[in-house]
Amino acid sequence: MTETKHTIAVIGGTGALGFGLALRWATAGHSIIIGSRAQDSADKGAARLADLAPDATVSGLENSEAAAAAEIIVLTVPFSNQAPMLEAIKPGCQGKIMVDVTVPLMPPKVRTVHLPEHGSAGKGAQVFLGDGVRVVSAFQNVAADHLTDLAHDIDCDILVCGNDPEAREIVVGLAEDASMRAWHAGRIDNSVVAEALTSALIFMNNRYKIAGAGIRITGTPGSANSGEH
Repeated sequence: MTETKHTIAVIGGTGALGFGLALRWATAGHSIIIGSRAQDSADKGAARLADLAPDATVSGLENSEAAAAAEIIVLTVPFSNQAPMLEAIKPGCQGKIMVDVTVPLMPPKVRTVHLPEHGSAGKGAQVFLGDGVRVVSAFQNVAADHLTDLAHDIDCDILVCGNDPEAREIVVGLAEDASMRAWHAGRIDNSVVAEALTSALIFMNNRYKIAGAGIRITGTPGSANSGEH
């Protein structure tokens, strides 16, 4: 577990994925702001989180206020809401890390890969927010139901993409705090890999009746320098 604790705003924190991440980070000792479009909804989400993590520092704010109040912003909304939400939180993201969990799914064909204008939702977020924001793409391939069950051993690795290595490393640490193993996977352009994998995993969940298929990276870090083949 990382020693540094952050104030994290989870935009879309009342949804299943956002709430699951918020719960795991709150349990790990981070201060959590539940962001929602309406203050009432944010308050209800924060109260629910406080009941499950009574020792955590938790609050609820409207999305733009949540982004402004946080050190790290995590965007967990459907692709159809990504653009308007980025516009709303852009001022509060400046100079900070913004973790984009968006997957460009196009209902009803969610089992078919869709590539948005810039190649990926993560790249699109970086272009829109500008160089003053360190966008990191992560957490697309983990099942929301698994996050909310703190006793569940999450059998899924996390690919972390972003242009700033220090920002990626912080997000790798957040993944570890949420009991997941994460890997640096290159620049934000590479976020297309994790985003596209989501559609394939949804297909496999349906085809093989899997309760939340995930991915694992094989190999041992450093083995290429130790004589292993």
